[in-house]
Amino acid sequence: MGRVVLSIDAELAWGFHDLQEPPADRLRDPRAAWRRLVELLEEFSIPATWAVVGHLMLEEGNGDHADHPLAGSGWFDADPECDATAAGHWYGPDLVEEVRSAAADHEIGCHAFSHVVFDRDRIDESTATAEVRRCVELADEWDLSLESFVFPRNVVGFREVLARHGFRAYRGNTPSRWYDDSAAYPLAKVADFAVSDSPPPIVSPKIDEHGLVDVPASLCLFSFERGAPVLEPVIGDHPVVRQAKLAIDEVADGDGIAHFWLHPNDLVHESDYDRLREVLAYVATRRDEGRLTVETIGDVARQTLDRRDVPERTYG
Repeated sequence: MGRVVLSIDAELAWGFHDLQEPPADRLRDPRAAWRRLVELLEEFSIPATWAVVGHLMLEEGNGDHADHPLAGSGWFDADPECDATAAGHWYGPDLVEEVRSAAADHEIGCHAFSHVVFDRDRIDESTATAEVRRCVELADEWDLSLESFVFPRNVVGFREVLARHGFRAYRGNTPSRWYDDSAAYPLAKVADFAVSDSPPPIVSPKIDEHGLVDVPASLCLFSFERGAPVLEPVIGDHPVVRQAKLAIDEVADGDGIAHFWLHPNDLVHESDYDRLREVLAYVATRRDEGRLTVETIGDVARQTLDRRDVPERTYG
């Protein structure tokens, strides 16, 4: 039986604070989008891995983060000196609590402390360690155990740091598709999403050299914005919905994992919620038919490690 995994990059303003021109529409009301996403998942009883930026777990702060290797570098300049009630885009303990207390059995994972990109050409191991260690400390305060990691901007690096801090798994990169290296990439992607009967990559977890389970992504549910309004009347479904349904049918009829992901910030227009609702409803229908299961990254990791008879690791 196949599986569907949904992972969520839960970052609010932290996903954009290093950009010169943050997308204003995606920061208009990300807290409302977060809450509506929780409600949508409740509607269809679908659990997800919420990879939370650690800073959102804070109740308040002074913005200096003096013990962080990037203190004084300008990295935290946008972090306001206030509490969660006054800085809703930078602090979100109430939102994290909504995920934790939801009826759906969500997993709270990690998206680094301040959305530092784990690129060895940009940071060193001490910075990666500080980002991970602070999240683990905050999770301990919340009585949470972090098992799954989603790398900011999907730049996979410093996996050994995750292993040292007790993580079991991470979301790996999407396998290449035929159009990725095409000279006509945009047109080729349009053609593939709109008319091809090939689903996005159906993935399998694998244990890497650090003992971590790599659960690759299959499809970003908001990866195809341009061209969709023109194509939708022709093909019936939004191109991404069409791709998601192909992936869901593929795992329902066979094996493997369809791993979808998104940000709460992606939900800007009512049509975005409609699109996501259509995907979730289709997942729920196939699940209720007994054709697939819906799992978190942590679920997949535990099953993978148990199946391989990997001994329990200890961390110092």
